[in-house]
Amino acid sequence: MRDYADALQAVLLAQGLMPWDIESGALARERLVEAPHGDLPGWLAALARLPAGPAPVVLDTDTVRIGAGVTLSAEGRDKLEAGLAGLMPWRKGPFEFFGLPVDTEWRSDWKWQRVQPHLAPLAGRRVLDVGCGSGYHCWRMLGEGAGFVLGIDPTLLFLMQFLAVRRYLPEAPVWLAPVRLEELSPGVEAFDTVFSMGVLYHRRSPLDHLLELKAALRPGGELVLETLVVEGDAQRLLMPADRYAAMRNVYFLPSAAMLVLWLTRCGFRNARVVDEGVTTLDEQRATPWMRFQSLADFLDPQDVTLTREGYPAPRRAVVIAEKP
Repeated sequence: MRDYADALQAVLLAQGLMPWDIESGALARERLVEAPHGDLPGWLAALARLPAGPAPVVLDTDTVRIGAGVTLSAEGRDKLEAGLAGLMPWRKGPFEFFGLPVDTEWRSDWKWQRVQPHLAPLAGRRVLDVGCGSGYHCWRMLGEGAGFVLGIDPTLLFLMQFLAVRRYLPEAPVWLAPVRLEELSPGVEAFDTVFSMGVLYHRRSPLDHLLELKAALRPGGELVLETLVVEGDAQRLLMPADRYAAMRNVYFLPSAAMLVLWLTRCGFRNARVVDEGVTTLDEQRATPWMRFQSLADFLDPQDVTLTREGYPAPRRAVVIAEKP
């Protein structure tokens, strides 16, 4: 992982992301080289079982397809399946590796279908995806023609899943840094489009998160914000007493109207809700590639409109705004 950490820092430096190149590179080195996660050797062994790259990759369909049209031997397919299984649980996708489908917990393609029609064209743009998970949406952004994509997420297993795809696109201008946005210095103003999808409700200080996102955008850049919301007017806000849908780290769930107000107060312009709806049991569910509990287990068994704690069931909104 030393090579990846060094390459990441070099790319950030080449992109002029000062001082992110220093801070992100140092954190990546610490988490990948100096004090690695205890499971890292097993994850690297799983990656090593995968077929060698490069290979054809299709990025402009709902399923990110790696090795499209390539036929593996029976032994090669067994190694592929064992390698991908060694990177479970797979939460964000879907993917297909050499004809083997990886049915992830989330149908992240459905989210992309809701978001993509409302975006400023990504062709040639520099994009930041905060809380990118496995990088599924980063690859879809590249499929839309983005010039450079940086995903950030501190979960090292997500980085391993990202590298399982990047193995076959080693020259792609897509990178994942194992860091949190709040660990990086504000004021970079380097990105044309910044995505924050599924992050805001995990932040104890949501306005600070919005200001951090704003600081990463160039003037005139576009913010794409997707988060949990509740129904109601601009004064409606839910803060769970403890857990929400079994999650401990959920703090503020505003109405979509309040979310627009927050963005306006933080200095964004033209904030508008482009999509809102309830998360269905078809969009988030347990699969053979994610065998733990999922949304169905976190709802009231007698009333799926409520969480098991009695709060409104997960409802998500997409809001887009610009930096002046």
